[in-house]
Amino acid sequence: MIEQIKSWDRELFIWLNSLGIESYDAFWIFVTQIESWIPLFLLFFVLIIYFHKWKKGLVVVAFVLVTFGITLLFTDLTKEFIGRLRPNNNEQFAGLIRILQKPTTYSFFSGHASSSFAITTFVYLSLRKHTRWIILAFIWPLIFVLSRIYVGVHYPSDIIIGTLVGIIMALIFYRISKYVLSKV
Repeated sequence: MIEQIKSWDRELFIWLNSLGIESYDAFWIFVTQIESWIPLFLLFFVLIIYFHKWKKGLVVVAFVLVTFGITLLFTDLTKEFIGRLRPNNNEQFAGLIRILQKPTTYSFFSGHASSSFAITTFVYLSLRKHTRWIILAFIWPLIFVLSRIYVGVHYPSDIIIGTLVGIIMALIFYRISKYVLSKV
């Protein structure tokens, strides 16, 4: 059963990656870089401070940063423990996939997915009562994680598990932050 799932994962990756169009490569390389999203992070910061005011807003921002850091730490430890090769480093895929980046770290699970969904879910939970438009923030992690398949560095299962881990981490730290905020 596990081998069948791995096979489907590889086949789905090859199919999705093959949908890439060379004229869009620059866009996907741009959106896969975390630095490209700094304006969005600044917007999150401004919205949190605006809606929660300074004192509580800074507590929320601190929890976003803690959530991000612990999610990345957990992701990196899992990658080292599992040791799954990225598609771009897998010789089975030579000539079958489009490779636009060549990271040498391990693949399972996606740090882009876990961290972006952790941040976005936490921000969404923190602001959903203040603005219904915050749901649009989820456009970012969706584009961000799709870019990882496009550039040839993550399997779909890496993205799915990373997404779930990010959401779970955000839920845990959001609950903790609510407790802390009730004491502030």
